[in-house]
Amino acid sequence: MSRLVELRDTLFLNRDAETPYGHIFVVSAFGGITDLLLEHKKTGNPGVYALFRDGAEAGDWRAALNAVAATMIDTHSAILTDEGDIQRASTFVTDRVAGLRDCLDDFERLRAHGHFRLDDQFKLVREMLSGLGEAHSAFVASLYLGDAGLSTRFVDLSGWDNGPDLTLDQRIQAALSGVNPARELPIVTGYTKCRRGLMTEFDRGYSEVTFAKIAVHSAASEAIIHKEFHLSSADPKLVGTDAVHTIGHTNYDVADQLSNMGMEAIHPKAAKMLRQAGIPLRVTNAFDHGNPGTVIDDTPAPAPRVDMVTGLNVQALELFEPDMVGVKGYDAALLDILTRHDVRIVAKTSNANTITHYVDSTPERLARVEQDIVAQFPGANFSQSELAVVAVIGRDLGGLRVLTRGLVALETADVVPVAVQQTTRNVDAQFIVPRTDKDRAITALHETLVEQARAPLRRAA
Repeated sequence: MSRLVELRDTLFLNRDAETPYGHIFVVSAFGGITDLLLEHKKTGNPGVYALFRDGAEAGDWRAALNAVAATMIDTHSAILTDEGDIQRASTFVTDRVAGLRDCLDDFERLRAHGHFRLDDQFKLVREMLSGLGEAHSAFVASLYLGDAGLSTRFVDLSGWDNGPDLTLDQRIQAALSGVNPARELPIVTGYTKCRRGLMTEFDRGYSEVTFAKIAVHSAASEAIIHKEFHLSSADPKLVGTDAVHTIGHTNYDVADQLSNMGMEAIHPKAAKMLRQAGIPLRVTNAFDHGNPGTVIDDTPAPAPRVDMVTGLNVQALELFEPDMVGVKGYDAALLDILTRHDVRIVAKTSNANTITHYVDSTPERLARVEQDIVAQFPGANFSQSELAVVAVIGRDLGGLRVLTRGLVALETADVVPVAVQQTTRNVDAQFIVPRTDKDRAITALHETLVEQARAPLRRAA
């Protein structure tokens, strides 16, 4: 969204099409805004919400909120060219920030008394702050594209006017009831206020859930996610731009595996909605105009093929207990602890007396997990180690001997795997390697399983 000016003619106006209409655009916040409102997604640095939740001085969260407002105004001032539009957008920001500040002040006064249990209300604060970023970007986009000659409509699903308590489906249906995409371009907020709380249920994937719900509601022929990059066979920065290729066509099984590896093409709950409705998903590079990108649907693979090689740093949590042999309950107890601390499991292996979970979580949560495991299994040996899961993913890996050829590739690259596994579904194979060897493993596996497989195609071309 921060590159809106670049996309005006190629994406929104779509000069190559007969009409720029016939689409519903669901937008996320401008770059970095949600991090400032909540907390930084990668570093964890506190934003307005984190400062407020953790009981920082009122001046701290107020200053952070003012900084967000200033950043928003700077952002849209660099995009909009009409002074009247800049003023309207700035007023939009200041009005909403003032309303949020009043709400947080009221909450602060209640919290100071100590008579109120407000834990659940923090979730509502997070919801309110989440909606601000998307409302701002959608409002600015509708102004900017309107100046370009389009008939636009700002569709605010954030529930700023409060209104009735609606479900996700009800709010979307009500907001789109008077919209005619054939004659106007709806610019819709990625955040939707709903009864269950979109952020509470889906966290940062909420905009994709809104997007999928709208696609299903409107019976879309296709759902398109515009990214800043192609869905490629590997990270081009790692293996080289000449070595990778756009996947082109894959299925929702592969999308699920990518999500598991922290490379979400789309939130898995959103993918499920589209899949059940029979709506294909297209992932494109918004800045590579004319490239069709990658279609994701349920079409069977015409032939076995590796689509992607990717990797994720994980922490291996290993429980060794000789008394485990033939005894039930260890697995369930470990899963209960990991679930209670909201730890995401990437992969898992087990044998007669050892269970290992490869997880993606923060050091703080893992410290609490270790305390609980040691307390529940005092006679067991528990250990943690820093590893990486390197996954080879494809619609159909049958007959490709991925494990055998992969192990040879790793041996050639002087990478010694800690563990390997492949499920009977033949969608992915996982190589667990030392974290320091992750990039080397990805490069070696991509060269053997993707580049060499495509070499005859290049020669034939």
